[in-house]
Amino acid sequence: MPAHDLIPEDTTAPSLPALLALRGRVQGRAQARRGWHGVSGVALSPLRGRGMEYAESREYIVGDDARHIDWRVSARTGRAHTKLFQADRDRLSLIVADTSPRLYFGSRLRFKSVQAARVAAVVAWAALQDGDRIAALRGSRQEAPIAPGLGMRGASRVLQALCRWYAAPPQDDEGLAFALERAQRNLRTGSRLWVVAEPASVNDVPVSRWAALAHRAEIIVLLMTDPFEQAPPRTSLPFWQGSERQWLDLAGKAQRTRWQQHFVAPLQAAQSMLAPLGVHVMALSCDADSTDWLGALCTRRAG
Repeated sequence: MPAHDLIPEDTTAPSLPALLALRGRVQGRAQARRGWHGVSGVALSPLRGRGMEYAESREYIVGDDARHIDWRVSARTGRAHTKLFQADRDRLSLIVADTSPRLYFGSRLRFKSVQAARVAAVVAWAALQDGDRIAALRGSRQEAPIAPGLGMRGASRVLQALCRWYAAPPQDDEGLAFALERAQRNLRTGSRLWVVAEPASVNDVPVSRWAALAHRAEIIVLLMTDPFEQAPPRTSLPFWQGSERQWLDLAGKAQRTRWQQHFVAPLQAAQSMLAPLGVHVMALSCDADSTDWLGALCTRRAG
């Protein structure tokens, strides 16, 4: 049995052993996918993005992006070849962690906050494999950002911060808009910005901020969702407010409409706002595998 399967599942707060164990999941996905290589060798990929330089060409394989065909080598050899690109070793991968109180809830398997920590940890491990400098921050005036670092040292500092940030709602949370304003000051052209957030938090950020960030960096936004919030049962459910129990009739049209406006509409609005800006946007349920988005991200980049 793999070592990472022996780590107890976190439900309401992330643990450092569980976040460390996710490295094995990322490495397993990397070995199964062409273009994801460890930092011990040359990181070559047929997927081209910011911070990528031409490295060499190899024979074309079915599924390669036709836009990256090396026509000169293909004409010389008589066989189709694809260009490979090498990741910029000085690229910054900056993780922005939303710590909105809305995240500290979950109806299945784990809180959205725990899923956010796990997803951000996967980002850190993937960035380590790409040879990136890894940094992280949240919307706080009191806590300084986690400074960029390389290798295991950089990744471990980010993981420790994630455990602190998602143990409970921070009292000094200034919101995602403040965090992204700070992030913009730390980014340079060619950086990669990862945003792990609640959909409503994303909508609180002005479109102009997202556009300015997208002009400078590649942005991947991972939206944390909950199955109960997105598709509640059509029945009456009890809710407690202090010591008082109240009933919410989710079978009624008026109540379901209000529910949709509060939980479903923000997800749709966030996706509609960011997609035209060239931002990679993916939603991930709190009960999903924390690495499920990796394959989808590679596919979207290739397309």
